[in-house]
Amino acid sequence: MGTTFYFAWEPELMETLQSHMGTIGTTLAKFFTNFGEELLLVAVLGFIYWCWDKKYGLFVGLELLCACLWNPMIKNIFLRRRPYCDHAGIKCLKPVDASADIYDLSVQGYSFPSGHSANAAATYGAIAAYKKNRLLTVLAVVLSLLVGVSRVMLGVHYPTDVLAGWALGLLIVIVISLVQKKVKRRWLLYLILLVTALPGFFYCKSTDFYSSYGMMLGMALGEAFEKHFVNFENTRNPFFMILRLLIGCALFFGLNTVLKMPFSKEFLNAPTIASFLVRTARYAFVIFFLLGIYPLAFRVEKKKEKAVA
Repeated sequence: MGTTFYFAWEPELMETLQSHMGTIGTTLAKFFTNFGEELLLVAVLGFIYWCWDKKYGLFVGLELLCACLWNPMIKNIFLRRRPYCDHAGIKCLKPVDASADIYDLSVQGYSFPSGHSANAAATYGAIAAYKKNRLLTVLAVVLSLLVGVSRVMLGVHYPTDVLAGWALGLLIVIVISLVQKKVKRRWLLYLILLVTALPGFFYCKSTDFYSSYGMMLGMALGEAFEKHFVNFENTRNPFFMILRLLIGCALFFGLNTVLKMPFSKEFLNAPTIASFLVRTARYAFVIFFLLGIYPLAFRVEKKKEKAVA
């Protein structure tokens, strides 16, 4: 399943890197790849949105979701197999889903472009672009580079996958940042992005597209709900910042787990339109809840602060 294409130097470089990595190199690669993964990005966005500046969080979140959505749309056109699928000398040191067969590309995803690289470039690039801060710009470049290089070292992406991922992330930062500033009606912005991604339902076979479409839909609904019915305030109280973040992250993974329970593992893993639509709905509800419903709990903080005062 999938296609194979690469430059001759790519597998040679990857095999050379892996042969000289050792335990320390592998550990470092696994550590830095986390900066492009779901858990850390959720934590970063959660902190910005729930605690620091919700407009800032929405700005960065939309950039990330564009990367998450467009990347699998491109992947499902090229259908490039992972490097370890075609080169015995390349080891898969960190699969996308450790519980699944590493050769099941409907779960592990295709190789081109690198999603981690695109996500890192879009997220950290957007964080820097919003503030226009030199230090943040340097950090964005460094973190994006480390994430991309780690993907090559771990054997899950060709170097050209990473280059394409960085290019996609940078393009998103430039284009979507400009669009967010120009299109003042948020509902229209979300509508445009969701409509442009609709073709993915006709050809995408990997689950990441449907997860991302659901998150984009949930973000659109959650932002509108919060604006009209909640309108929470950010906080600089360290205790409440930590509490908001911990509970929010726990809800993200907890709700995802609970919403899977009515369905069998076979159904959820099956590459069927029914399974894909359930995944889309699940992620839409989770993100809607976190952006729109969960902030209602922040009103309790005000009562406690007034009681202490």
